[in-house]
Amino acid sequence: MKAAIKFFIYLGLIIVALYSSGCASDAQVSAGQNVTSEQGQVPNDAIGNQTAVNGQTSVKNGQEMGSMSSNNAANSTTPDNTADPQTATGAATTTVVLYFADADGYLQAERRSVNKTAGIARQAMQELCRGPRTQGLSATMPDGTRLLDINIRNGLCTVNFSRELVSKHSGGSGSENATVYSIVNTLTQFSSVEQVQILVDGQVVESIAGHLDVSVPLTRDSELIRASAQVQYK
Repeated sequence: MKAAIKFFIYLGLIIVALYSSGCASDAQVSAGQNVTSEQGQVPNDAIGNQTAVNGQTSVKNGQEMGSMSSNNAANSTTPDNTADPQTATGAATTTVVLYFADADGYLQAERRSVNKTAGIARQAMQELCRGPRTQGLSATMPDGTRLLDINIRNGLCTVNFSRELVSKHSGGSGSENATVYSIVNTLTQFSSVEQVQILVDGQVVESIAGHLDVSVPLTRDSELIRASAQVQYK
């Protein structure tokens, strides 16, 4: 009897032990699967999402960098100055009339293109000092003569030349008249000039070559101008 009881007790313990061991294993397996599933899914999703985000960010950043590079390349391009026609073709020009001497001692007109600026009278005097470009005409200004200054006020143009105007002049009344009135007639073509006062080295002089009084302002003398075909040079 005691042996039977012990048998059933041992059998019951074995069953309980087996039952307990099997449930625990199943629970652990189930828990392990849940943990694995939960731990596996979340990190995988996070990594995947992060990868996707990073991938999108990389693409976006790449697009932004590409756009920035394009903008920088566009900004670094040398500006196009050809939009300004005056820059592309040069400064605007106008025509002035210069008076030079012919073989008979008269003045003849030569038309010449110069840059169009506010100081057009100054440019005319500088061109007069350079001499004629028309065949048959002679210079009226002695070699080396330079324009020092010019000023126009209330119809009076005061024009100042270097000393070569006197010191290198060839002399003679006809030549002196040609010199003086080539200056005066050239300047009085401008509406703002009515009279011309000639200075040498900033000083009033009595004459250029001893024949004509230039100590006072002079007016235009059209009688010295000989009509001729006016050729324009650039």
